[in-house]
Amino acid sequence: MKARLDYTEECYDVIIVGGGPAGLTAGLYCQRAALKTLLIEKGLAGGQLAISKEVENYPGMQGITGFELAEKMLRHAESFGLEVMRREVTQVEAGADVHTVGLAGGETLRSLSLILALGGTVRKLGIPGEAEYLGSGVSYCATCDGFFFKDKTVAVVGGGDTAAEEALYLAKLAKKVYHVHRKDELRASRLLQGRLKAEPVIEPVWNTVLTQIEGDETGVRAVALENIKTGEKGRLQVEGVFIFIGYAPNNALIPPGVRMNEQGFVITDGKCETNVAGVFVAGDLRQKYANQIVIAAADGCTAALAAAHYVEGHKGMVPRHRCSHYQA
Repeated sequence: MKARLDYTEECYDVIIVGGGPAGLTAGLYCQRAALKTLLIEKGLAGGQLAISKEVENYPGMQGITGFELAEKMLRHAESFGLEVMRREVTQVEAGADVHTVGLAGGETLRSLSLILALGGTVRKLGIPGEAEYLGSGVSYCATCDGFFFKDKTVAVVGGGDTAAEEALYLAKLAKKVYHVHRKDELRASRLLQGRLKAEPVIEPVWNTVLTQIEGDETGVRAVALENIKTGEKGRLQVEGVFIFIGYAPNNALIPPGVRMNEQGFVITDGKCETNVAGVFVAGDLRQKYANQIVIAAADGCTAALAAAHYVEGHKGMVPRHRCSHYQA
């Protein structure tokens, strides 16, 4: 059925797309700023946070799981009256004065400002055991989970700067770090490579890929290996596997014209605002130095405060009929 234009007062000050730490924090601050706010999330509140087994580095939250922290964030935001919609967003368009968000099913919502908190996705090896032992020895963040592997033996997979940096970080905690890479040299900077060679705890394993992650009810116990040049198979006794083979920003919904860097992360200013007026990006989708829960939450706060300032400056400038929504 063709959508009809419904000229009602139903226009949001802010629509937040994404319900991870950045989006939930933005929702809380938008509500406290008395903005008419909608948060849209198709999946589980918290995003990747919700599947983290334990979170030990979020200030004031000791001994909490990622799911529990995500639930607390959601309930906190909802306690201020945040409207949360469980729908899939299929399209985002930036307008001259009003922005639109298209939903699966045909409905289109309008808003004076947007906060896009879509996050990113770690690239996975896709081998047996990787999903089964996620949170029980398999990790994609050494600074998040390295503490749990103090004085243990771990494997790091990847050849770029991130893998090198995380291997060096783990070397401060673990008693042994196997650095596994499918080639015979790293892509990491020469400076980082020099540091890796100087670290006695780190042992490189060249021309090798992981074929399986093994474990039991207590977690990871070993990894199966294969040398891609000789075909020789092997096995390493490890208690943790840290995988750093890339991180892809979830930028498919970013409106045309919004600037991104070569890796696809959105470029913003210090207010989390893009080069398109009224469009803000918060969390792991934004170009920045590090990805951590606390940083994503801070982005959400910043974006919400900036969006509130933007809305107050533009609210009276938009004709009422321009700020309406389509109802299928």
